[in-house]
Amino acid sequence: MYGVGLGPGDPSLMTVRAVQVIAEADVIAYHSARHGRSIARSIAAEHLRPDHLEEPLVYPVTTGTTDHPGGYRGAMEDFYTESAARLAVHLDAGRTVAVIAEGDPLFYGSYMHMHKRLADRYPTEVIPGVTSVSAAAARLGTPLVEGEEVLTILPGTLPEEELTARLASADSAVVMKLGRTFPAVRRAVERAGRLADARYVERATMSGERTGALADTDPDSVPYFSVAVLPSRVDARPASPSPDTDTSRDTSTAPETDASPESGSSPETGDVVVVGTGPAGPLWLTPETRGALAAADDLVGYTTYLDRVPVRPGQRRHGSDNKVESERAEFALDLARRGRRVAVVSGGDPGVFAMATAVLEVASADPYRNVPVRVLPGVTAANAAAARAGAPLGHDYAVLSLSDRLKPWEVIAERLHAAAAADLVLALYNPGSRSRTWQVGKARELLLEHRAPDTPVVIGRDVGGPEESVRIVRLADLDPAQVDMRTILLVGSSQTVTARRGPGSGNGDGRGGDGRNGDVGGEEIVWTPRRYPEARPADGPGTPGASDAPGAPGTPGAPDASEPRISTPDPSPES
Repeated sequence: MYGVGLGPGDPSLMTVRAVQVIAEADVIAYHSARHGRSIARSIAAEHLRPDHLEEPLVYPVTTGTTDHPGGYRGAMEDFYTESAARLAVHLDAGRTVAVIAEGDPLFYGSYMHMHKRLADRYPTEVIPGVTSVSAAAARLGTPLVEGEEVLTILPGTLPEEELTARLASADSAVVMKLGRTFPAVRRAVERAGRLADARYVERATMSGERTGALADTDPDSVPYFSVAVLPSRVDARPASPSPDTDTSRDTSTAPETDASPESGSSPETGDVVVVGTGPAGPLWLTPETRGALAAADDLVGYTTYLDRVPVRPGQRRHGSDNKVESERAEFALDLARRGRRVAVVSGGDPGVFAMATAVLEVASADPYRNVPVRVLPGVTAANAAAARAGAPLGHDYAVLSLSDRLKPWEVIAERLHAAAAADLVLALYNPGSRSRTWQVGKARELLLEHRAPDTPVVIGRDVGGPEESVRIVRLADLDPAQVDMRTILLVGSSQTVTARRGPGSGNGDGRGGDGRNGDVGGEEIVWTPRRYPEARPADGPGTPGASDAPGAPGTPGAPDASEPRISTPDPSPES
């Protein structure tokens, strides 16, 4: 059995090997709709002989409906099984069978269903063919991918939201199987911000071929054999900058201003998008952020964060130190005023102690009020560290920065007191650096006024990076020497608990080990229950269902520091 790719439609694009196999075959099989016309047969027609046995495989349903009890999928499965049985009769009789298919047999082709059912029973060879993707790019005369770009191929039958997400993160893309899916595909392309450069190709290399802009295509005129092409971004970029405007080096201060446009020098305004790369590399990028980074003409940011973004030809990179946020924001907005598409790159989430505030603050003043600015969310360090440790943020929590560079320590201490007294889990950003070494110790002392010494603390460092470390320690054992700017601290509430899971973690009763009897096997996790105890009524203890409310030491309901913390909470009454 041969699976023969015939190419995109023009018979002259058939390979020499495809012609040879057809000539040697006894049986020519091909798929067709109920009307009996087969595109594959029409491509190979000049190579068919009168003595060829033809085996048309007629689909039971294409665009219509079916009364099959298994629906469309059930009807097609039965069809493929019956078709394979028909071909097996010829193969068992010693005949050579060529199953011809437009394009490539294993690229969205019906031949693959015969291959999966018969290739393990009979000698089989697949003859590759030119795909419609290559044909479309050739007819457009537009590069599909260049250098490090990635080509994404999608079926138009995907849900619209899924298409949008994938297109937003794609460098170059081709969407196949249009026809009735075209309106949803067009909306997805537009929502992904790619409509302006999207192209349309219909019946490439065949009679009735048509090409044009996707945005100008009439939805009612689109057949199944058409594709949407989002070509190489490199091809559409402006020429590479001259050396005097390339600020890809780390300036260690504000971005170089020799690339800044003069006021009012641009007839068309670009835009600024502020993105978060998450705590580490590409695995943490959202599809929307990935697409915004790929679409940008210029990347502006702290050099460490810029290094997380792949280098793309023609894209300018402007790196700077991490203490010039306002200057960086102004520089990015100036570029946008000149008509550039600018991505300001932050780590984590740009709206959490990062660049979004700096950009919006500058953008709210003249002369930048009319520059479009968008903020795209990212995975923030607190969520990343919490996921690695378990679920310490499962109940109410507060987020604070321990850095006193932009606010006095007295304000930080007041907020720590308030959040700790409210029994909130705390996510502490910027806990320490080379120039700030005492804040962690002071914060620990302050928190111990409200929390038991054995309160769990998650120390997450370089989460997602090559030096990732996530540990769970007691609050009383928190060592400031183990904390730096790449660290985030998650301090539990009075309800936060730890437990060990996995082999060697329990004692056979399902409760998990707590390490007090040498049982230190398994993985240690931490979580904060979703349910909080009710406060004790004013008339004192004894009310059924009431429990002590946490508070500062010495107050009713405060956790007793002399009692060990339980390793698991009381079971919930609900399953």
